[in-house]
Amino acid sequence: MMKPLDVVDLTLDLARIDSTSGQEGQVIAFVERLLASRGWTATRIPVTPGRDDIFATTDPAPLVTLSTHLDTVPPFIPPARTADRLTGRGVCDAKGIAAAMICAAERLRDASVPVALLFVVGEETTHDGAHAANDAYGSGLVPATSMALINGEPTESRLARGTKGAVRMTVRTSGVAAHSAYPHRGVSATMRLVRLMSDLDTIALPTDSVLGETTINLGMLSGGVADNVIAPSAEARIMARLVGPVDDVVAAVTRWVGDRGTVDVGISIPAMHLATIPGIETSVVAFATDIPALTRWGTPYLFGPGSIEVSHSDHEFVDIAELRGAIGTYETIVREAAKRHASPVRQAAS
Repeated sequence: MMKPLDVVDLTLDLARIDSTSGQEGQVIAFVERLLASRGWTATRIPVTPGRDDIFATTDPAPLVTLSTHLDTVPPFIPPARTADRLTGRGVCDAKGIAAAMICAAERLRDASVPVALLFVVGEETTHDGAHAANDAYGSGLVPATSMALINGEPTESRLARGTKGAVRMTVRTSGVAAHSAYPHRGVSATMRLVRLMSDLDTIALPTDSVLGETTINLGMLSGGVADNVIAPSAEARIMARLVGPVDDVVAAVTRWVGDRGTVDVGISIPAMHLATIPGIETSVVAFATDIPALTRWGTPYLFGPGSIEVSHSDHEFVDIAELRGAIGTYETIVREAAKRHASPVRQAAS
Protein backbone atom coordinates (compact mmCIF):
# COMPACT_ATOMS: atom_id res chain seq x y z
CA MET A 1 0.00 0.00 0.00
CA MET A 2 1.29 3.44 -0.94
CA LYS A 3 1.31 6.13 1.70
CA PRO A 4 -1.68 8.45 1.17
CA LEU A 5 -0.88 11.86 -0.26
CA ASP A 6 -1.24 14.87 2.01
CA VAL A 7 -3.33 17.55 0.33
CA VAL A 8 -1.45 20.41 1.99
CA ASP A 9 1.98 19.14 1.01
CA LEU A 10 0.79 18.44 -2.53
CA THR A 11 -0.71 21.92 -2.86
CA LEU A 12 2.57 23.47 -1.75
CA ASP A 13 4.52 21.31 -4.21
CA LEU A 14 2.28 22.43 -7.06
CA ALA A 15 2.30 26.08 -6.01
CA ARG A 16 6.10 26.19 -5.87
CA ILE A 17 6.12 25.70 -9.65
CA ASP A 18 5.62 28.85 -11.72
CA SER A 19 2.90 27.91 -14.20
CA THR A 20 1.69 31.26 -15.44
CA SER A 21 -0.57 30.74 -18.48
CA GLY A 22 1.59 29.77 -21.44
CA GLN A 23 4.37 28.43 -19.21
CA GLU A 24 2.74 25.30 -17.80
CA GLY A 25 5.31 22.74 -18.94
CA GLN A 26 6.99 22.15 -15.59
CA VAL A 27 3.79 21.69 -13.61
CA ILE A 28 2.35 19.30 -16.20
CA ALA A 29 5.56 17.26 -16.07
CA PHE A 30 5.40 17.19 -12.26
CA VAL A 31 1.82 15.93 -12.23
CA GLU A 32 2.56 13.35 -14.92
CA ARG A 33 5.48 11.94 -12.90
CA LEU A 34 3.49 11.96 -9.68
CA LEU A 35 0.48 10.13 -11.10
CA ALA A 36 2.58 7.60 -13.01
CA SER A 37 4.55 6.81 -9.85
CA ARG A 38 1.29 6.07 -8.05
CA GLY A 39 -0.10 3.65 -10.61
CA TRP A 40 -2.14 5.94 -12.83
CA THR A 41 -1.94 5.75 -16.60
CA ALA A 42 -1.19 9.34 -17.54
CA THR A 43 -1.72 10.52 -21.11
CA ARG A 44 -0.65 13.85 -22.54
CA ILE A 45 -3.13 15.74 -24.72
CA PRO A 46 -1.27 18.18 -27.01
CA VAL A 47 -2.48 21.78 -26.85
CA THR A 48 0.22 23.95 -28.45
CA PRO A 49 3.95 23.24 -28.94
CA GLY A 50 5.43 22.61 -25.50
CA ARG A 51 2.06 22.72 -23.77
CA ASP A 52 -0.11 19.70 -22.90
CA ASP A 53 -3.05 18.63 -20.76
CA ILE A 54 -2.89 15.49 -18.62
CA PHE A 55 -5.58 12.80 -18.59
CA ALA A 56 -5.14 9.98 -16.06
CA THR A 57 -7.12 6.91 -15.06
CA THR A 58 -6.71 3.33 -13.88
CA ASP A 59 -10.06 2.18 -15.26
CA PRO A 60 -10.64 1.43 -18.95
CA ALA A 61 -14.09 3.04 -18.80
CA PRO A 62 -14.13 5.84 -16.20
CA LEU A 63 -17.62 7.13 -15.51
CA VAL A 64 -16.73 10.45 -13.88
CA THR A 65 -13.91 12.89 -14.54
CA LEU A 66 -12.47 15.31 -11.98
CA SER A 67 -10.99 18.30 -13.79
CA THR A 68 -9.41 21.66 -13.13
CA HIS A 69 -6.68 23.88 -14.54
CA LEU A 70 -3.02 24.13 -13.54
CA ASP A 71 -2.19 27.51 -15.06
CA THR A 72 -2.27 30.69 -12.98
CA VAL A 73 -2.47 34.40 -13.60
CA PRO A 74 0.75 36.43 -13.23
CA PRO A 75 2.79 37.27 -11.31
CA PHE A 76 4.24 34.17 -9.64
CA ILE A 77 3.90 34.44 -5.85
CA PRO A 78 5.61 31.59 -3.96
CA PRO A 79 3.49 29.70 -1.44
CA ALA A 80 3.68 29.85 2.33
CA ARG A 81 1.92 28.08 5.19
CA THR A 82 0.59 29.29 8.51
CA ALA A 83 -1.13 27.21 11.15
CA ASP A 84 -4.49 27.29 9.37
CA ARG A 85 -3.95 28.76 5.90
CA LEU A 86 -1.97 28.43 2.67
CA THR A 87 -1.06 31.57 0.74
CA GLY A 88 0.48 32.22 -2.66
CA ARG A 89 -0.43 32.20 -6.32
CA GLY A 90 -2.64 29.26 -7.22
CA VAL A 91 -3.24 27.79 -3.76
CA CYS A 92 -6.90 28.75 -4.20
CA ASP A 93 -7.20 29.00 -8.00
CA ALA A 94 -6.71 26.17 -8.67
CA LYS A 95 -3.74 24.10 -7.45
CA GLY A 96 -5.27 23.40 -4.05
CA ILE A 97 -8.32 22.14 -5.92
CA ALA A 98 -6.13 19.92 -8.12
CA ALA A 99 -4.43 18.48 -5.02
CA ALA A 100 -7.81 17.75 -3.37
CA MET A 101 -9.02 16.08 -6.56
CA ILE A 102 -5.95 13.83 -6.73
CA CYS A 103 -6.38 12.81 -3.09
CA ALA A 104 -10.08 12.10 -3.64
CA ALA A 105 -9.41 10.18 -6.85
CA GLU A 106 -6.91 7.91 -5.10
CA ARG A 107 -9.47 7.02 -2.44
CA LEU A 108 -12.10 6.39 -5.11
CA ARG A 109 -9.74 4.27 -7.18
CA ASP A 110 -8.94 2.15 -4.13
CA ALA A 111 -12.69 1.67 -3.65
CA SER A 112 -13.07 0.57 -7.32
CA VAL A 113 -15.03 3.65 -8.34
CA PRO A 114 -14.32 4.30 -12.05
CA VAL A 115 -12.87 7.80 -11.97
CA ALA A 116 -10.51 9.83 -14.14
CA LEU A 117 -8.48 13.01 -13.73
CA LEU A 118 -8.12 15.78 -16.31
CA PHE A 119 -5.79 18.72 -15.74
CA VAL A 120 -5.74 21.41 -18.39
CA VAL A 121 -3.73 24.49 -19.28
CA GLY A 122 -4.76 27.92 -20.52
CA GLU A 123 -7.95 28.37 -18.49
CA GLU A 124 -6.96 31.87 -17.37
CA THR A 125 -6.55 33.11 -20.95
CA THR A 126 -8.13 31.40 -23.96
CA HIS A 127 -9.37 28.03 -22.58
CA ASP A 128 -7.25 26.36 -25.27
CA GLY A 129 -6.44 23.44 -22.97
CA ALA A 130 -10.13 22.69 -22.46
CA HIS A 131 -10.83 22.93 -26.19
CA ALA A 132 -7.97 20.50 -26.88
CA ALA A 133 -9.32 18.07 -24.27
CA ASN A 134 -12.77 18.27 -25.81
CA ASP A 135 -11.35 17.53 -29.26
CA ALA A 136 -9.39 14.57 -27.82
CA TYR A 137 -12.43 12.99 -26.17
CA GLY A 138 -13.12 9.68 -27.90
CA SER A 139 -10.18 10.12 -30.26
CA GLY A 140 -8.05 7.25 -28.97
CA LEU A 141 -6.21 9.37 -26.42
CA VAL A 142 -9.28 9.55 -24.18
CA PRO A 143 -12.02 6.88 -23.93
CA ALA A 144 -15.52 8.17 -24.65
CA THR A 145 -17.02 6.85 -21.39
CA SER A 146 -17.17 9.86 -19.05
CA MET A 147 -20.80 10.63 -18.22
CA ALA A 148 -20.14 13.39 -15.70
CA LEU A 149 -17.54 16.15 -15.37
CA ILE A 150 -16.75 17.68 -11.98
CA ASN A 151 -14.97 20.93 -12.68
CA GLY A 152 -12.98 22.63 -9.96
CA GLU A 153 -13.04 26.37 -9.27
CA PRO A 154 -13.24 28.28 -5.98
CA THR A 155 -16.94 28.16 -5.06
CA GLU A 156 -16.55 28.46 -1.29
CA SER A 157 -17.23 24.72 -1.00
CA ARG A 158 -20.69 24.98 -2.53
CA LEU A 159 -21.98 23.24 -5.63
CA ALA A 160 -22.75 25.86 -8.24
CA ARG A 161 -26.29 25.66 -9.63
CA GLY A 162 -25.09 27.72 -12.57
CA THR A 163 -22.47 30.05 -13.94
CA LYS A 164 -23.05 33.30 -15.72
CA GLY A 165 -21.71 33.63 -19.23
CA ALA A 166 -19.88 36.60 -20.68
CA VAL A 167 -19.59 38.65 -23.85
CA ARG A 168 -17.17 41.41 -24.74
CA MET A 169 -18.30 44.35 -26.83
CA THR A 170 -16.62 47.51 -28.13
CA VAL A 171 -18.75 50.63 -28.58
CA ARG A 172 -17.23 53.20 -30.95
CA THR A 173 -18.14 56.82 -31.64
CA SER A 174 -16.80 59.03 -34.42
CA GLY A 175 -16.26 62.76 -34.73
CA VAL A 176 -14.49 65.44 -36.75
CA ALA A 177 -10.99 66.57 -35.78
CA ALA A 178 -10.33 70.29 -35.31
CA HIS A 179 -8.19 72.67 -33.28
CA SER A 180 -9.49 72.75 -29.73
CA ALA A 181 -9.44 76.58 -29.79
CA TYR A 182 -12.20 76.39 -32.40
CA PRO A 183 -14.51 73.63 -31.17
CA HIS A 184 -17.30 74.68 -33.50
CA ARG A 185 -15.12 73.48 -36.38
CA GLY A 186 -15.19 69.88 -35.19
CA VAL A 187 -17.26 67.20 -33.49
CA SER A 188 -15.88 65.50 -30.37
CA ALA A 189 -16.09 61.73 -30.43
CA THR A 190 -14.99 61.57 -26.81
CA MET A 191 -17.84 63.81 -25.69
CA ARG A 192 -20.25 61.65 -27.67
CA LEU A 193 -18.89 58.56 -25.99
CA VAL A 194 -19.01 60.05 -22.48
CA ARG A 195 -22.64 61.10 -22.96
CA LEU A 196 -23.49 57.67 -24.31
CA MET A 197 -21.82 55.79 -21.47
CA SER A 198 -23.55 57.94 -18.86
CA ASP A 199 -26.74 56.08 -19.78
CA LEU A 200 -25.22 52.58 -19.71
CA ASP A 201 -27.11 51.54 -16.59
CA THR A 202 -30.46 52.36 -18.20
CA ILE A 203 -30.34 49.40 -20.60
CA ALA A 204 -33.10 46.85 -19.94
CA LEU A 205 -31.28 43.52 -19.61
CA PRO A 206 -32.45 39.90 -19.16
CA THR A 207 -32.85 38.17 -15.81
CA ASP A 208 -32.98 34.49 -14.90
CA SER A 209 -34.70 32.80 -11.96
CA VAL A 210 -31.52 30.87 -11.09
CA LEU A 211 -28.65 33.00 -12.37
CA GLY A 212 -30.07 36.39 -11.43
CA GLU A 213 -29.40 39.63 -13.32
CA THR A 214 -27.30 40.41 -16.36
CA THR A 215 -24.61 42.93 -15.43
CA ILE A 216 -22.39 45.14 -17.60
CA ASN A 217 -18.98 46.50 -16.70
CA LEU A 218 -17.46 49.52 -18.43
CA GLY A 219 -13.86 48.34 -18.45
CA MET A 220 -11.89 50.72 -20.65
CA LEU A 221 -12.32 54.11 -22.31
CA SER A 222 -9.99 55.49 -24.96
CA GLY A 223 -10.02 58.07 -27.71
CA GLY A 224 -8.69 61.27 -29.16
CA VAL A 225 -5.18 62.23 -30.23
CA ALA A 226 -4.18 65.13 -27.97
CA ASP A 227 -5.66 67.52 -25.46
CA ASN A 228 -5.62 70.38 -27.99
CA VAL A 229 -7.42 68.42 -30.73
CA ILE A 230 -11.13 67.76 -31.00
CA ALA A 231 -11.26 63.95 -30.86
CA PRO A 232 -12.12 62.24 -34.17
CA SER A 233 -12.72 58.81 -32.61
CA ALA A 234 -13.31 57.10 -29.26
CA GLU A 235 -14.23 53.68 -27.95
CA ALA A 236 -15.44 51.94 -24.82
CA ARG A 237 -14.79 48.29 -24.04
CA ILE A 238 -17.60 46.71 -22.06
CA MET A 239 -18.23 43.21 -20.76
CA ALA A 240 -21.61 41.74 -19.92
CA ARG A 241 -22.12 38.80 -17.57
CA LEU A 242 -24.85 36.74 -19.18
CA VAL A 243 -27.76 34.83 -17.67
CA GLY A 244 -29.25 33.81 -21.02
CA PRO A 245 -28.57 33.89 -24.77
CA VAL A 246 -25.78 36.22 -25.87
CA ASP A 247 -27.88 37.51 -28.77
CA ASP A 248 -30.44 38.98 -26.34
CA VAL A 249 -27.83 41.17 -24.68
CA VAL A 250 -26.11 42.16 -27.91
CA ALA A 251 -29.48 43.20 -29.33
CA ALA A 252 -30.28 45.26 -26.23
CA VAL A 253 -26.93 47.08 -26.38
CA THR A 254 -27.25 47.66 -30.13
CA ARG A 255 -30.72 49.17 -29.70
CA TRP A 256 -29.44 51.39 -26.91
CA VAL A 257 -26.53 52.69 -29.01
CA GLY A 258 -28.76 53.28 -32.03
CA ASP A 259 -27.28 55.77 -34.46
CA ARG A 260 -25.02 57.26 -31.79
CA GLY A 261 -22.22 54.80 -32.49
CA THR A 262 -21.36 51.27 -33.56
CA VAL A 263 -21.11 47.99 -31.64
CA ASP A 264 -18.48 45.33 -32.39
CA VAL A 265 -19.06 41.98 -30.65
CA GLY A 266 -16.07 40.02 -29.38
CA ILE A 267 -15.72 36.59 -27.83
CA SER A 268 -18.49 35.15 -25.69
CA ILE A 269 -19.00 32.31 -23.21
CA PRO A 270 -22.52 30.94 -22.65
CA ALA A 271 -24.35 30.92 -19.35
CA MET A 272 -24.65 27.42 -17.87
CA HIS A 273 -27.14 25.62 -15.62
CA LEU A 274 -25.35 22.88 -13.68
CA ALA A 275 -26.17 19.67 -11.84
CA THR A 276 -26.40 19.51 -8.04
CA ILE A 277 -26.37 16.83 -5.36
CA PRO A 278 -28.96 16.70 -2.54
CA GLY A 279 -27.43 17.63 0.80
CA ILE A 280 -24.62 19.81 -0.58
CA GLU A 281 -25.10 23.56 -0.25
CA THR A 282 -25.44 25.41 -3.56
CA SER A 283 -24.79 28.87 -4.99
CA VAL A 284 -24.58 30.73 -8.30
CA VAL A 285 -21.25 32.06 -9.57
CA ALA A 286 -20.64 34.90 -12.01
CA PHE A 287 -17.16 33.94 -13.21
CA ALA A 288 -16.29 31.94 -16.32
CA THR A 289 -14.99 28.35 -16.27
CA ASP A 290 -13.76 25.67 -18.67
CA ILE A 291 -17.14 23.90 -18.55
CA PRO A 292 -18.56 25.44 -21.77
CA ALA A 293 -15.50 24.15 -23.66
CA LEU A 294 -15.80 20.59 -22.27
CA THR A 295 -19.20 19.71 -23.69
CA ARG A 296 -18.34 16.08 -24.56
CA TRP A 297 -17.31 15.07 -21.04
CA GLY A 298 -20.77 14.56 -19.57
CA THR A 299 -23.14 16.26 -17.16
CA PRO A 300 -21.28 19.20 -15.57
CA TYR A 301 -20.85 19.91 -11.86
CA LEU A 302 -18.82 22.76 -10.37
CA PHE A 303 -17.29 22.70 -6.89
CA GLY A 304 -14.16 23.84 -5.12
CA PRO A 305 -12.72 25.10 -1.83
CA GLY A 306 -11.67 28.72 -1.46
CA SER A 307 -13.18 31.98 -2.63
CA ILE A 308 -12.97 33.59 -6.05
CA GLU A 309 -12.84 36.92 -4.25
CA VAL A 310 -9.22 36.31 -3.22
CA SER A 311 -8.19 34.57 -6.44
CA HIS A 312 -5.92 36.61 -8.74
CA SER A 313 -5.01 38.87 -5.82
CA ASP A 314 -1.69 39.41 -4.04
CA HIS A 315 -3.27 37.95 -0.90
CA GLU A 316 -4.64 34.74 -2.44
CA PHE A 317 -5.23 32.04 0.18
CA VAL A 318 -7.16 28.91 1.07
CA ASP A 319 -7.97 27.66 4.55
CA ILE A 320 -6.41 24.28 5.30
CA ALA A 321 -9.54 22.92 6.96
CA GLU A 322 -11.63 23.78 3.90
CA LEU A 323 -9.04 22.22 1.60
CA ARG A 324 -9.05 18.97 3.57
CA GLY A 325 -12.84 18.95 3.71
CA ALA A 326 -13.06 19.25 -0.07
CA ILE A 327 -11.55 15.78 -0.51
CA GLY A 328 -14.56 14.10 1.07
CA THR A 329 -17.00 16.29 -0.85
CA TYR A 330 -15.36 15.40 -4.15
CA GLU A 331 -15.72 11.73 -3.20
CA THR A 332 -19.41 12.25 -2.47
CA ILE A 333 -20.05 14.05 -5.75
CA VAL A 334 -18.20 11.41 -7.78
CA ARG A 335 -20.02 8.53 -6.10
CA GLU A 336 -23.42 10.14 -6.61
CA ALA A 337 -22.65 11.06 -10.23
CA ALA A 338 -21.40 7.52 -10.89
CA LYS A 339 -24.64 6.07 -9.51
CA ARG A 340 -26.70 8.35 -11.73
CA HIS A 341 -24.84 7.31 -14.88
CA ALA A 342 -23.54 3.80 -14.17
CA SER A 343 -26.10 1.74 -16.08
CA PRO A 344 -26.01 3.44 -19.48
CA VAL A 345 -22.23 3.68 -19.67
CA ARG A 346 -21.60 0.13 -18.53
CA GLN A 347 -24.15 -1.20 -20.98
CA ALA A 348 -22.45 0.75 -23.76
CA ALA A 349 -19.03 -0.49 -22.71
CA SER A 350 -20.18 -4.11 -22.74
